[in-house]
Amino acid sequence: MTEAEAEWLLAECRRKIDLLDFELRQMINDRAKIAHDVVRAKRVLGLPVYQPQREEQVLRRVMAANPGPLSAEAVGRIFQTIVREVRDHEATEL
Repeated sequence: MTEAEAEWLLAECRRKIDLLDFELRQMINDRAKIAHDVVRAKRVLGLPVYQPQREEQVLRRVMAANPGPLSAEAVGRIFQTIVREVRDHEATEL
C-alpha cells in the first residue's frame, strides 16, 4: 500500500465510523423511546418496571448471537451500559 492509498483508506474508514456513530446514536435513542413506552404499559398493567430476569434474557440473547470480532463479554458490557443508562433515564423522567 502506498502512502496515498493509506491516507485515502484512513479518511474513508473515519468517514464510515462517523456515519456508524450517528446511526448508533439514533438507534440507542430509538431504543430509549421504546423503553419509555414499555414502562408506561407496565405501569398501566400493574407490573414491576424493573425486571432483572428480562434484562438478563436480553443480555444473553445479544451475547449468544454475537458474530464478533468483539467478544460476547464485551458486547454484553456494552449492552449492560445501554440498558443501565436507559433505566436511569426512565427513573428521572417518570
